Amino acid sequence: MTEAIHQTVREHYARAALNVLDGQVADCCGDACCGDGATTTAEALATADLYNSAEKASLPDAAVLASLGCGNPTAVAELRDGERVLDLGSGGGIDVLLSGRRVGPTGRAIGLDMTDEMLALAQRNAAQAGATNVEFLKGNIEAVPLPAESVDVVISNCVINLAADKSAVFGEIARVLRPGGRVGVTDIVADDELSADDRARRGSYAGCIAGALSFGEYEAGLREAGLVDVSIQSTHQVVAGMHSAIVKARKPD
Repeated sequence: MTEAIHQTVREHYARAALNVLDGQVADCCGDACCGDGATTTAEALATADLYNSAEKASLPDAAVLASLGCGNPTAVAELRDGERVLDLGSGGGIDVLLSGRRVGPTGRAIGLDMTDEMLALAQRNAAQAGATNVEFLKGNIEAVPLPAESVDVVISNCVINLAADKSAVFGEIARVLRPGGRVGVTDIVADDELSADDRARRGSYAGCIAGALSFGEYEAGLREAGLVDVSIQSTHQVVAGMHSAIVKARKPD
């Protein structure tokens, strides 16, 4: 089951990367990640507008075209000079490039993705952007190829819902974070009353809907991994009972 989910997701996003390489705009997370629901929070950079004009103008066109997320985690992660940032499911690299700029030349932004085509696209975008403090690794977010306590911040943009084993993802986040490290994620989250079947009827797994956790499940998973100060805030509804949300947490000091 796990490998079948990985293969479905990998094929979906490989096609998206190839579309961008052909000069086309990639579909946002397949079904409805960036839906047209009304904004319900003042944190506008993490809602339907995603990235401001200055951010987009500073990036290679292909990085913007390949943006498949449901928010802008770099706008809510409070990145600081000199920090090491890990982006889970980095895709075409937009959040890695923006993170690299926020942490400055003494910091480091690392992207992790399992799709060869997305990694190739991200590396091309980084070269075009002249980014020297970023890197991209191949791997699954359930088994991060980094040492324990090696990053200050973990971000992710509409990717954890795609994971086959969410508890493993949360465990890996806690493992790689340094004490006091932070989580700043945007993701799709379901109302607590929706069953797994309800979610599947609203959209596909690769489209970021069927695999989404509920608010309660998401919070419980982060807490079970040992993270604290967990908050999950809806920004807008993407389909009935399914929300784009800002997720924050912290590893204890």
